[in-house]
Amino acid sequence: MMESITPESLLWIWLLVINSIAYITMSMDKSRAERRRTRHRIPEKNLFLLAAVGGALGIWVSMYTRRHKTKHRSFVIGVPLLLVLNVLVYGYIIYRWFS
Repeated sequence: MMESITPESLLWIWLLVINSIAYITMSMDKSRAERRRTRHRIPEKNLFLLAAVGGALGIWVSMYTRRHKTKHRSFVIGVPLLLVLNVLVYGYIIYRWFS
């Protein structure tokens, strides 16, 4: 018999998907920056939005694996802070609602 998808597993799926999207989006912006296609770059506010809704780990990993935005103070400070916030918020949700 097939198990139903639990709310907890949906949360983990969400985190996997949003971090994958964040990583890919940051990587796309790096590729566009290298080709000097400034008109089609991804706005920084969109990258921060992805980080704020749960994709901070994906953005952070992409920053350092692709060496993108590592000299921007707002990213060097802001993304780790959003990562801590993500861990606190999603950790609280998992602890409070699923245990």
